[in-house]
Amino acid sequence: PWLKKKWCIPKIDAQFRERMYELLDLYAEEYDPRRPVVGVDEKPIQLLGEKRPPIPAKPGRPLRYDYEYTRNGTANIFMAIDFKGDRRVTQVTRQRTRKDFARFMKHLVDEGFPNAEVIRVVLDNLNTHNEKSFYQTFDKNEAQRLLEKIEFHHTPKHASWLNIAEIEIGVMGGQCTDTRIPDLKTLHNEVHAWQQRRNQNHKKIQWTFTKQKAHKKLTKYYVT
Repeated sequence: PWLKKKWCIPKIDAQFRERMYELLDLYAEEYDPRRPVVGVDEKPIQLLGEKRPPIPAKPGRPLRYDYEYTRNGTANIFMAIDFKGDRRVTQVTRQRTRKDFARFMKHLVDEGFPNAEVIRVVLDNLNTHNEKSFYQTFDKNEAQRLLEKIEFHHTPKHASWLNIAEIEIGVMGGQCTDTRIPDLKTLHNEVHAWQQRRNQNHKKIQWTFTKQKAHKKLTKYYVT
């Protein structure tokens, strides 16, 4: 017999609530370009090539691919989204090690948001998302310089959906990366063109999940 699926929502303890409310308060603040709230996340990508040339598109007929493909390794896309400033910053890397993360954060500080006093970064609890990555990548003075410009805000455990960067990664997938991309250079060009188009069109994300909505929907799961 068929069984109805029931979603199991774990009990929400005080630490979870505190972190969730902290993030929702951040998202609700008035926009301050000197202190932007920036969601940061990564997206692994499998590079796929064609065994046979695709059939070109024609009027009334889309591009057609053969079902066979070649595996050309993997890559990673870093995503940063300043959702109230309608701006995103991306970077394509071969891996997502501690050094890759630290270098991307340096890119955000020095090139992405050079006029910010501090960048309030929202990210999940991946083991590379901390100060240790900076000290393993740069000398002490440079690591401290960068960390003085960054304020980390981690999502609760098992609640990466509170990171607004996940929404933008989903958009990128639908518009750019959910296709066969054969190599790192092509991936970089495609993602960079998508980023420029989104920024030029001033695309924003409307975050609607507030602290009040969280309290109304989740109170019954709170551990008192």
